[in-house]
Amino acid sequence: MSAVGPIGRLGRWTADHVRLVVVAWAVLAVGLGVFAPRAEHALSGAGWEANGSDSVAVREAIDAEFGGQGGYALLVVVRGDGDLEPTIADAAALLGADDRVASVAPPQPSEDGRTVLLGAGAAASPTEMVRAADDLKGELDALSTAAVTVSLTGAPGMWSDFNEANKSAMLKSEVISWPVTFAILVLAFGSLVAAGLPLLLTILGLMASAGTLFLLTHAFDISIWSMNFALMFALALGIDYALFIVARFRGAHFGSAVETRDAVAVTMDTAGKAVFFSGVTVLVSLSAVMLVPSPAFRSMSLGIMLSVVFVLLATLTLLPAILAWLGDRVDRLALPWVHAGEHRSPLFQRWGELLWRRPWPFGLAAVALLVVLALPVLRIETGMPSIKVVPESAGSRIGYSQVQEAFGPGAPGALQIVTSQEDLAAVESVLSDDSGIAGLGTRATSGELVLLVAYPTDDPSDPAVGATIDRLRESLPVGTLLGGAAAENHDLEAALSAKTLPVFVVVLALGFLLLLLALQAPLIALVGVLLNLLATGAAFGVGVLIFQDGNLSGLLGFESQGFLNAWGPVFFFAMIFAISMDYTVFLLSSAKEHWDRSHDAREAMVGGVAHSGRTIFAAAAVMVAVFFTFAVSGPIPPKEMGVILGVAVLLDAMLIRLVLMPVLLRLMGDVAWALPSWLDRVLPDVRFGHS
Repeated sequence: MSAVGPIGRLGRWTADHVRLVVVAWAVLAVGLGVFAPRAEHALSGAGWEANGSDSVAVREAIDAEFGGQGGYALLVVVRGDGDLEPTIADAAALLGADDRVASVAPPQPSEDGRTVLLGAGAAASPTEMVRAADDLKGELDALSTAAVTVSLTGAPGMWSDFNEANKSAMLKSEVISWPVTFAILVLAFGSLVAAGLPLLLTILGLMASAGTLFLLTHAFDISIWSMNFALMFALALGIDYALFIVARFRGAHFGSAVETRDAVAVTMDTAGKAVFFSGVTVLVSLSAVMLVPSPAFRSMSLGIMLSVVFVLLATLTLLPAILAWLGDRVDRLALPWVHAGEHRSPLFQRWGELLWRRPWPFGLAAVALLVVLALPVLRIETGMPSIKVVPESAGSRIGYSQVQEAFGPGAPGALQIVTSQEDLAAVESVLSDDSGIAGLGTRATSGELVLLVAYPTDDPSDPAVGATIDRLRESLPVGTLLGGAAAENHDLEAALSAKTLPVFVVVLALGFLLLLLALQAPLIALVGVLLNLLATGAAFGVGVLIFQDGNLSGLLGFESQGFLNAWGPVFFFAMIFAISMDYTVFLLSSAKEHWDRSHDAREAMVGGVAHSGRTIFAAAAVMVAVFFTFAVSGPIPPKEMGVILGVAVLLDAMLIRLVLMPVLLRLMGDVAWALPSWLDRVLPDVRFGHS
């Protein structure tokens, strides 16, 4: 048997210790999996804030000095004709009986008396206040009669309703995606046993990551979104990695007639090494999101990274052990085409040869299409999620509309100003003179501090409110702080905007370095990173056309907000780049393996496409199916995520990896694989073939 590297030796070790590896993973999966069902209830529905911002400081001051009537207070809307007093009293009593409510403010009636607001101050963290909304909204709604409606709104109410709708959407997506995924895997592998292996990795990754997230909630607030993204990435990457490993094992064992144990070693020395670099690249890309100073963003990134770590570990240890145990049985319950193109796909070989003969027409057509799709990015608008992210039937949205109707468009986004008695007159003068303020609400005093409430003239999601906040902060006396739910959204959007470029730079730079390390070819590494940018731009361009402009809103079942959610550019960029690097590594590691053997540019390009094209095509089909299931269910944010990521994968696999990258390898020829001598001395020797 030829010598193999460290990952190949790890594969051989797992083949020799199948029982130990399986038992270890069973203990890990069961040990962490017992906590998995409890994770959903322990995860946070809040965390959408910018750490260290003025708005967070205002909320903390109000919670401490003014009975918790800050941005995460519960807001109950009582609306109806006739005598509302009994219903108001019942609602106040219900709120006051909850330990998470610090105080219930006096009822605030509208001018016509038909709408009354009850503010229940927060006596707990934002996460607990969302849970309080979960618990109370049903009981409050039960107070409604034929003549009177009672609705819970405000930030906790909105996030409670959103999380409920999002959970329903995730369940619906899972029901759709699992059978579709399995069907694609069966078609790709031609064997029910082989098709089941990727799903095994996915389930283990989900169990382990969900259990770990639950344990982490005892030390940190972890966003419920971390579970959603962990589910998506465990499914997508688990299938990607297993496809690459299993396809390579079958090619070595059946296609090249290599004995099972050695086939496992060869597989892990080649495909396993590519998976390792791909996984590290995914982790590095997602770690850049940690630059955003927001608990929700950091925990979402953490959730994905955990799922990737567990899936990667299972791919490098458990999967080769199972393949060694199965041997020939990996093709049990086979379909007629089970051994078609096992080692080198004839179809993709012909495609690679066609691209070699005619690179310019295909290359220019792919570039033209990607550029046209990317052009709408030039007019992208972003904003924080509006009330439109919850269903029209949700209590928080009904209450929101009632508040606007009774108190004005800006009333749901009331601004809260904390100042001193000394500066009170100056603050009131600034607020009265600003055209963005419709009027002042209640005033409260605590020692030397004064709390003022000001109502913007515009809807909280209107960019004009953000401009008003910035203008007021420049004009208010030094030491005066402005907050409220609308200001918290504005500050988070500003933090996201400030971190967008640093995140992009970090992701691109680290991606380039990892590709350089893996491929030992600086030009190819640079091209790989730049092509990822092109696919990302095209995906966001499609996102602008659909979600900002409202195209296909009827088909997809959403109401356009007029912008993309502000967290999309940062978070989706990192996710898209991570996924794109998956296919980049799969294709180029195969091409590099052929180059190291032959030092022939044609064989490197055609062989790389023939060897990995079928796997990339099948993996992309699965991932697109997974992402697009999120596009047909639930609120706007998961739809945005599903469409943009699904389009990104589709374009990346079909146009970048299977057209543009091979074309560029053809046009660059031998230069593509050139490694300067000074760099050769610095880089460790990494090879994807075995000697």
